Amino acid sequence: MHHLKLRTLLLQLLLLLIFTVTAFAQGNQNRQWLKAGNANVLAEQGQLVKYTLPDGASSVFLEKAALVPAGKTEPLKVRSFTLSADEQKVLIYTNTKKVWRYDTRGDYWVYDLQKKQMRQLGAGRPESSLMFAKFSPDGGKVAYVSEHNVFVEDLQNGQQKQLTQDGTRKLINGTFDWAYEEEFSARDGFRWSPDSKRIAYWQLDATQVKDYIMFDMLDGVYAKVIPVEYPVAGEAPSPYKIGVVDINSAATQWMEIPGDPGNTYLPRMEWAASADELIVQQLNRKQNESTLYLCNAADGKAKQLYKEQDDAWIDILPSWDNSYSYGGWDWLKDGKEFLWASEKDGWRHLYRVSRDGKKEHLITKGNYDVMEIAGIDEKEGYVYFMASPDNATQQYLYRTRLNGKGKAERLTPASQPGTHSYSFSPNARYAQHRFSNHYTKPVSEWVALPNHKATGGESAVTKALAAADKAANGVEFLKVKTADGTEMDAWMAKPANFDPKKKYPIVFYVYSEPASQTVTDTYGAGQNFLYNGSMAEDGYIYVSVDNRGTPGPKGRNWRKSIYRKVGQLNIADQAAAARELLKLPYVDTARVAVWGWSGGGSATLNLLFQHPDIYKTGISVAAVANQLTYDNIYQERYMGLPQENREDFVKGSPITHAKNLKGNLLYIHGTGDDNVHYNNAEQLVNELIRYNKQFQFMPYPNRSHSISEGEGTSEHLSTLFTNFLKQYCPPGGR
Repeated sequence: MHHLKLRTLLLQLLLLLIFTVTAFAQGNQNRQWLKAGNANVLAEQGQLVKYTLPDGASSVFLEKAALVPAGKTEPLKVRSFTLSADEQKVLIYTNTKKVWRYDTRGDYWVYDLQKKQMRQLGAGRPESSLMFAKFSPDGGKVAYVSEHNVFVEDLQNGQQKQLTQDGTRKLINGTFDWAYEEEFSARDGFRWSPDSKRIAYWQLDATQVKDYIMFDMLDGVYAKVIPVEYPVAGEAPSPYKIGVVDINSAATQWMEIPGDPGNTYLPRMEWAASADELIVQQLNRKQNESTLYLCNAADGKAKQLYKEQDDAWIDILPSWDNSYSYGGWDWLKDGKEFLWASEKDGWRHLYRVSRDGKKEHLITKGNYDVMEIAGIDEKEGYVYFMASPDNATQQYLYRTRLNGKGKAERLTPASQPGTHSYSFSPNARYAQHRFSNHYTKPVSEWVALPNHKATGGESAVTKALAAADKAANGVEFLKVKTADGTEMDAWMAKPANFDPKKKYPIVFYVYSEPASQTVTDTYGAGQNFLYNGSMAEDGYIYVSVDNRGTPGPKGRNWRKSIYRKVGQLNIADQAAAARELLKLPYVDTARVAVWGWSGGGSATLNLLFQHPDIYKTGISVAAVANQLTYDNIYQERYMGLPQENREDFVKGSPITHAKNLKGNLLYIHGTGDDNVHYNNAEQLVNELIRYNKQFQFMPYPNRSHSISEGEGTSEHLSTLFTNFLKQYCPPGGR
């Protein structure tokens, strides 16, 4: 049971990496900073608790009894919460339900700290139907989305007003369709104006988007049909509109944004540091051209202020910095400038751009990538960011001056090698510091900035590192240099009681696509979350390699080299790295296995089919077998348009190479996968049948992309995986 719980934990961690660049489940986190900057409120043990820094003193901010609704005996289960700007009201999110991947539907309650009263929002609306509720800046109202329409509710008189009337499953107001949510992290689709008088919102028209039809075979005798609006590669996206609705009149002014909304994307929209203008980011269909517009909220007129192009694609900010997944724009000088990121000099750097777009100034300079914006302290003139110039598997905190003068200064102590993250206070004086590396379990502490001193005295990270047993961990990080001179990061977990005179089976874990790295110096590296038991104790060498195209901080050329070559370049790199590792005297070249999930499942199939001389056994989970079945935003970003270079999609798809299967294949897919659809499995199986290729196949009924739902599923999947691996790639030194 212990192994199962560990695997479940690792599965949750790894699935976050595998499937998408994701965000927090509801945007609102369970911790909210107070304006003073030295205190925050945390939801824990059924109540809200206030913590004050630097001493960490705690006091009850909202007791459990206050969270018991009238007529009930149990307090609300707080999924997340936010405070009004005056910190006198608390908005509580509870009774949540999933919308595809995250629980973004639920019920909302407001507790008034002065009146000591709590009431539910959305009277008369269906249970668990409210999304993205937000206080108005003046704290007098709350707006939310319900059943594809935008509503506003007055907190004084409880009056509820519907601001949009035309919302349906296919005409979506204030939130997004499947593809925008998955690939742009676009979920919360409306923004309050700073003066609390208007709301800007997205409307997506998915009426022309074809449905992928899923079947629920478990709900009764007859199959239940579940349609998902899902534009595949080559299909036009859902046209967008940006509306500004007056909360008194409920009249919408549509923004007149240039370009064809049915052949472009609008992934970002915010108020432009004023109640008069919006700023929006538009991408062309190929996502290699980004244009910023300022829109007049009153008459809808738009003017272009900034444009950028790339030979491959342009990543939007939420795709590499999760804290922007629910909105945000970094304004400086009271809206006269904003912070912007670009890879135009070969590295991801930050720039200051004037409001009219005519002036820009490089802030971060040097041969390194900004991995994340950690915080901005405009008062002191600094931007804090994550980077790792010397090791692409790690992450550290740096700061540099907002004026671009001077060199970047590393704040994370040199004595703490590994992967760090920071959650900043609004004034950048304090941060919650989280750390792990491959031999040190995750640990958290509070630090004062910029000196990075732990507020509680001795650093919890320093203590954890001192107590960790690096030698016993058995995982080493290495560089693999291939015959063509490409150098790749890898980790290797050797068997327990390793004997270099024996030969051991080697198992490769792959992802390999632009959405994720697998080789990061974090706790869990070298552990297989699907394996029932310990691979090291059973006698396997376990390896993962990050090929070109994975999103490591190695510069634009490293990341963009895979453009139009997914399924080719990554596969060639993985095979070349494997060839180098198979030269090690203790590796048994007759026992070589590979496995992966999602994009890693695709890579597993391609490696097994394209390089049958290397890989003898493969386990592929939820793979894209045919790139033409996957969504347009992801696939066209990295591959171009099928109408122009269809041959690249074909060359990179596993079904094209299925006829070459020689080894042992186990293919696994959930029939209820709304992300990588089950038709991938059927198409692959059909192709393997055509060439009389024998293999094993496990469909999981109604399971989604994570194959995690249903009683016994995780244990069944783990048992299936482990038994197949042991049978066809037997463990142990020989």
